[in-house]
Amino acid sequence: MSVSSSLATSFTGAKLETHLFLNSVSSSRSSSQCRFFCNPSRVRRSLIQRAASLNPRCEVASEAVVDTRSSSVSALEQLKTSAADRYTKERSSIVVIGLSIHTTPVDMREKLAIPEAEWPRAIGELCNLNHIEEAAVLSTCNRMEIYVVALSQHRGVKEVTEWMSKTSGVPVSELCHHRFLLYNKDATQHLFEVSAGLDSLVLGEGQILAQVKQVVKVGQGVVGFGRNISGLFKHAITVGKRVRTETSIAAGAVSVSSAAVELALMKLPESSHATARMLVIGAGKMGKLVIKHLVAKGCRKMVVMNRSEERVAAIREEMKDVEIIYRPLTKMLACAAEADVVFTSTASETPLFLKEHAKDLPAVGQDVGGLRLFVDISVPRNVGACVSELETARVYNVDDLKEVVAANKEDRLRKAMEAQAIIMEESKQFEAWRDSLETVPTIKKLRAYAERIRVAELEKCLSKMGDDISKKTRRAVDDLSRGIVNKLLHGPMQHLRCDGSDSRTLSETLENMHALNRMFSLETDISLLEEKIRAKVEQTQK
Repeated sequence: MSVSSSLATSFTGAKLETHLFLNSVSSSRSSSQCRFFCNPSRVRRSLIQRAASLNPRCEVASEAVVDTRSSSVSALEQLKTSAADRYTKERSSIVVIGLSIHTTPVDMREKLAIPEAEWPRAIGELCNLNHIEEAAVLSTCNRMEIYVVALSQHRGVKEVTEWMSKTSGVPVSELCHHRFLLYNKDATQHLFEVSAGLDSLVLGEGQILAQVKQVVKVGQGVVGFGRNISGLFKHAITVGKRVRTETSIAAGAVSVSSAAVELALMKLPESSHATARMLVIGAGKMGKLVIKHLVAKGCRKMVVMNRSEERVAAIREEMKDVEIIYRPLTKMLACAAEADVVFTSTASETPLFLKEHAKDLPAVGQDVGGLRLFVDISVPRNVGACVSELETARVYNVDDLKEVVAANKEDRLRKAMEAQAIIMEESKQFEAWRDSLETVPTIKKLRAYAERIRVAELEKCLSKMGDDISKKTRRAVDDLSRGIVNKLLHGPMQHLRCDGSDSRTLSETLENMHALNRMFSLETDISLLEEKIRAKVEQTQK
């Protein structure tokens, strides 16, 4: 009763209802409330009605209520048990409150974004909310997702949504319009899909996996990045790696710019990939993407042509490890003569290269296949179709690249189906791991119970053996007692574990837990409730 009385002013939410009621029952025994207890039948009716209102499962048959003192005590004890069941036998929920590129406009995502340096602060503030135990923040350019372990789904979501509104300035009504909510298994599966790249704009892209890893790195040592959330994100990293390794979902270009680079490298001998001379004409959006994909494939030197040097200088500043040489468009033919591969991506409405231009260019070496490649990703085309009539050149345009992209997208969709099978398997393993945590307090209490008995009996035995026994004998007796206890506990411990290694279901494991609680009076459920409440009280008082 001391726990409940300390909570009346410091803890709100569903749990408080139970404790306030128990407190009212206790205080009603005072002399000022004596009139209420003068009528025993009134007491029993009130207890039964309030117990049923707090927990519908706690129904007491009228014929079972007899007009005795013992029946009143029994009803009260039943109420206490049902109240504890309400918050401890129903496990805390994993919830994701998210806004992504699929559901939310960019201007709202910008307001909601939380810089990486602020993640620990955000976790702390979220865990200070009444119904949030653990938290993590996944904030990228495409998504803002809050993952929490909530003592109450409804109240937890409400508190987090209000917190997001307060920190971003976005009204709650707008957040509710754009957000998505997922719980437990659905939340787990969503994060696994995100980590695997299945929720990205470009299916299978790898950047998101690095961002999930960063959540774990930043969260290490942060109070509130607890066992459940930490375990969830670490498992998500495993899933992301496994999907990419076993399905190769990230292989194959799925954008025009990446397809351009992939196609060029496919046509070049593999031995020349690092030495082939690359020329990129146009430093706009598409040209910049071509440069990025070339760098990603290992290219460390290239010539970039543009109307002005400003854009090229910005790209050079962004990619400091790469040698990017600027040349003006007036020297286009001279630069093409020194290139093995020419990428074109300008807004010119007339071709930059025609047959008469290309035929005078010197032949390229056999080390690059003896053919100069023109990869044209411009519309209208920058390279005339007539250039392909030359025996020394090959031309590829957007239509050629679209076929590559379409084939790769279809291949990625097939691989995504394979990835879903992996995700389902890993989700079951994670749920089994989380289920196993339910029995951890019972395991600890049972071991402590056995250890108290062992130590007490060991002391009795040693005292009977006298003070002159050797250290070797004392150690042998101690080892013997430990061995007996460990062997006796082995069976019960095995039946308290549900980690996916055997066919026992969660319900069977929990039945075993409750049976051991009753047999050894471990009272794990009540202590769990008290631990959770004390932790939240201490948190709110800091």
